[in-house]
Amino acid sequence: MHWSSLGSALLALAVAVGAFGAHALRERLDAYATGIYERAVFYHFVHALGILAVGVAIDAHATSASTAGLAAVLLLVGIVIFSGSLYALALSGNRKLGAITPLGGVAFIAGWATFAIACSRP
Repeated sequence: MHWSSLGSALLALAVAVGAFGAHALRERLDAYATGIYERAVFYHFVHALGILAVGVAIDAHATSASTAGLAAVLLLVGIVIFSGSLYALALSGNRKLGAITPLGGVAFIAGWATFAIACSRP
């Protein structure tokens, strides 16, 4: 997988989802749901940047490609679970969806820790 390409695509998606929330959902979401949606966009954006950084590090041969690839997978899983569950929660109002959000947070932590390990072993 070319992580730089995926990271860039995820960044474009984060901007699009953020703009959608700011414009199309402005009248539909209350303040609580808007805050949740904005948090989802923020974490989506930050961790897409992380995937982009992984790709750049791999392309520059500055890190272990296999370990860094695992880090990118974990960051991607985190985006899907953490941000995805928050997007769904904000749009549906179903607070039970928040129960899986911490699993995405664990994936984010594991991804960054794995990337740190990858960067320590070029």
